[in-house]
Amino acid sequence: MLASWYDDQGLAADVLHVGELPDPAPGPGEVRVRVTVSGVNPGDTKKRRGWLGSSMPYPRVIPHSDAAGVIDAVGAQVDAHRVGQRVWVYGAQSYRPFGTAAQYTVVPDHQAVPLPDHLSDELGASLGIPGITAHRTVFADGPVDGRLVLVHGVLGGVGSLAAQLAHWAGATVIATVRRTADLGRVDAAVVSHAVALDAGEPAAAIRSYAPRGVDRIIEVALSDNADLDNAVAAQGAVIAAYATRADHTEIPFWPLLFNNVTLRLLGSDDFPAEAKRQAARDLTSAAAVGDLTVAVGDCYPLDDIAKAHDHVDAGGGHGRILVTIPQ
Repeated sequence: MLASWYDDQGLAADVLHVGELPDPAPGPGEVRVRVTVSGVNPGDTKKRRGWLGSSMPYPRVIPHSDAAGVIDAVGAQVDAHRVGQRVWVYGAQSYRPFGTAAQYTVVPDHQAVPLPDHLSDELGASLGIPGITAHRTVFADGPVDGRLVLVHGVLGGVGSLAAQLAHWAGATVIATVRRTADLGRVDAAVVSHAVALDAGEPAAAIRSYAPRGVDRIIEVALSDNADLDNAVAAQGAVIAAYATRADHTEIPFWPLLFNNVTLRLLGSDDFPAEAKRQAARDLTSAAAVGDLTVAVGDCYPLDDIAKAHDHVDAGGGHGRILVTIPQ
């Protein structure tokens, strides 16, 4: 099969190779997917760079955990009728060496999720890490129907999906963007009120929409927003943080304590298996009825995978970065 891989960590152009590797075969409980589109996540490029001192987990790595494609072979204990089924894939390179930047990827049966015919491969390849992370930020602490949910970074990959899932589940969504100029890009059908962090007093603006405070806060930059979150959190609120910009992040401990705030930190590779399965079901259901969409940015051919990684490392721009796989 044609694939991309790296045997050493480093800059994308220096370590990513494209060439022929042996076709994989599914083992018991596994399926093989012929990949059409592979999704690139910041986590994929961080692993390749050796972020936070991480080392090579395997002698050779085919990157990327997310994809869409068609099941073309199944292992023992898997229903043979799955062959020919369109699917989206998550977790392909989570604790496994060979991900989705290849013509074939092998994953456990449940990690190849049926993709309804009217949904695109590009959407399917965009659901894995950002979608499951978004689902966990919204639902890890119970239903949100009737709740006020604040989503920071609502134009980002996780933030956009979190806002859509919260709205789909009956929450009122308040959202923030970094710049006033970005307010016009917020989907008013999903977000009831949007606040720019560079304008005036964002805490006062959020409180004007949520006088008693917000029940859930979806946090992309805890180091930047900890004081703001403290100022707008309701009694017993949850701050669900999936990222921060400072490795050693300070929080206003005593005010948060007296407000009985729960701080939930979320690392997607290690979510409970059933939480991932429920997320996959809900993401597919919401997408199937048009309540969940993903903005797709640039699509790169597999030969240009290094450029795709560089694009993600540079911030990704507006939309999901994808790699198309030759058939």
